[in-house]
Amino acid sequence: MENDAEFTAPEAFAEVGGTYRDLGWAKIDTGRPARTGSAEAVYAAGKTPEQVVGALRALRAAHPGRVAVATRCDEACLTAVREAFGADVLVEAGVCAIGAFPAPEVGPLAVVCAGTSDLPVAREAEIIARANGIDARLVADVGVAGLHRLLDKVADLREAACVIVVAGMDGALPSVVAGLVSAPVVAVPTSVGYGAAFGGLAPLLTMLNSCSPGVVVVNIDNGFGAAMAAARILGVKAER
Repeated sequence: MENDAEFTAPEAFAEVGGTYRDLGWAKIDTGRPARTGSAEAVYAAGKTPEQVVGALRALRAAHPGRVAVATRCDEACLTAVREAFGADVLVEAGVCAIGAFPAPEVGPLAVVCAGTSDLPVAREAEIIARANGIDARLVADVGVAGLHRLLDKVADLREAACVIVVAGMDGALPSVVAGLVSAPVVAVPTSVGYGAAFGGLAPLLTMLNSCSPGVVVVNIDNGFGAAMAAARILGVKAER
């Protein structure tokens, strides 16, 4: 049962975003933009479609000027969100984004992926970045097996203030990119690969062992986490 009540933390914490909306089954952190510059997102895995829709409605009500986002949505969830929000929803790569994307405030951010099998994770990162006011630009299918494809894009990558690099298999691409650009690189290992990739563990270890300085690594398939790390690197602050 939904309580649908908003609560504010006492004293000083209330001044820095100590608010949340209690839906009964979840407490939606509506004060997060004031504290961190970015709104709470809904992790849809493990939730019912009705719960995801309810959480998105609460986020939209609290911050109508922000894009409300849910990640890791299955088909039932995607259908429910489409029915609930209609034309206001972008659905792609398991992400539901409700509302108009803001004009970019910071960037550019390059989102680079090694192969087309890595695209869902790269698109998750791109969409989340755009939802947070970042000028995100996707550079796809430039893995190290055909290095000339990446070298054709070096001039574009050097314009970026931050680079997210998404790769599975051997996970070598972030080290190559970090050796070509001056911007910080956020590496995302994916679960793409054959048996010895161990569901993304092999590229994760490769990225953690990068010999190129300036590489930081997020969890396997965590495009969302990469985008939020980039947002902090780029200094996203605006509350909408």
